[in-house]
Amino acid sequence: MNSKKDSGYSDMELLRFTTAGSVDDGKSTLIGRMLYDSKSIFKDQYEAIRIASEKRGEDYINLALLTDGLRAEREQGITIDVAYRYFATPLRKFIIADTPGHIQYTRNMVTGASTANLAIILVDARKGIIEQTKRHAFIASLLKIPHIVICVNKMDLVNYEQDVYEKIKKDFQSFASKLEVLDIHFVPVSALLGDNVVEKSTNMNWYGGSTLLYLLETIHIGSDQNLVDCRFPVQYVIRPQSLECPDYRGYAGRVAGGIFKPGDKVMVLPSGFTSRIKSIDTFNGPIKEAFMPMSVTIRLEDEIDISRGDMIVRENNVPNVGQDFDVMICWLNEKKMQLNGKYTIRHTTREARCIIKDIRYKVDINTLHRLEEDKEIGLNDIARISLRTTVPFFYDKYRINRVTGSIILIDEGTNETVGAGMIV
Repeated sequence: MNSKKDSGYSDMELLRFTTAGSVDDGKSTLIGRMLYDSKSIFKDQYEAIRIASEKRGEDYINLALLTDGLRAEREQGITIDVAYRYFATPLRKFIIADTPGHIQYTRNMVTGASTANLAIILVDARKGIIEQTKRHAFIASLLKIPHIVICVNKMDLVNYEQDVYEKIKKDFQSFASKLEVLDIHFVPVSALLGDNVVEKSTNMNWYGGSTLLYLLETIHIGSDQNLVDCRFPVQYVIRPQSLECPDYRGYAGRVAGGIFKPGDKVMVLPSGFTSRIKSIDTFNGPIKEAFMPMSVTIRLEDEIDISRGDMIVRENNVPNVGQDFDVMICWLNEKKMQLNGKYTIRHTTREARCIIKDIRYKVDINTLHRLEEDKEIGLNDIARISLRTTVPFFYDKYRINRVTGSIILIDEGTNETVGAGMIV
């Protein structure tokens, strides 16, 4: 294969997007249709779902089976777990997180959407905006997903009527005015028949917008990342102490914000010592600059005592440093949250213990009202809580930086992840 072509392919921009919607809204069918129409599946995969569709007694090829990989899902025709799929077009690479529609799997949507640039929320044209649509839009807003696409699906079942689409669009815009969502797009589609998914529909000439795939290929995501606030959580200290590199000392990790270059003056937290970047190394050799989400090794001109959990930042642009902060938490465990309970907390590469000092309020996801009297936080609940950690953390607000603004809580007894939080 041509090496130039390979390198161009690897340099293509990557868009991560998540799909959400109520049960039977057609999320898996939409993804299957997108993969099939964009020629992103192999012949043997197509043959396998053709045979599976026949066995189920269906008189059409059920493209939803491309993503419903779990046997329980195929038997019930629903999505239970988060299914990740990868595909590429000549313009962009994509990673899809297909998340479940059931209320009891809200936590799966939080997991799948936490790294997404864009969320596709499906709406059944016959049902319009329902409780689950609002729930998923709220979670997308909470997770600060920069772009939301409302796919009004099953337009074929309402005779492709423009009035139906326009009413759903108006209803959602009215609800979304209460949310912090800046970029919303609407596309009327039929996932089953392929209208406006990859090819422009001839049944909806009244729709002047682009197809879903074209929108995904062209939506601007370059400014979604924080390239201003330099953040480099140290994951590992590299000291080979070999004959070739007797004095090598590098700090490995993933850039969580900003742009780092050799010669930059930096500060190390928590010590506060300053130095300059000597070089930025990768597996393929030194590079001239590093930005998120690149994994690199930074070498400094001075020998400073640095270990895992420390953070390299700019001297005049430091994150918040503290042991007390509030988070919006999505509870992921059937065992209820314990007020004054002790948990392990992980934030970037730093780990400590913490205590839940206060449960400020629980959110009614359907009305967005704050339930200040309800302090019982169970599975899939979203609440604002106050935490105190045993050591200082270096953090930003989640809306400024999704990496340095997120935490997870772990049950010390079972080692299960029980909560995912966004620092406010």
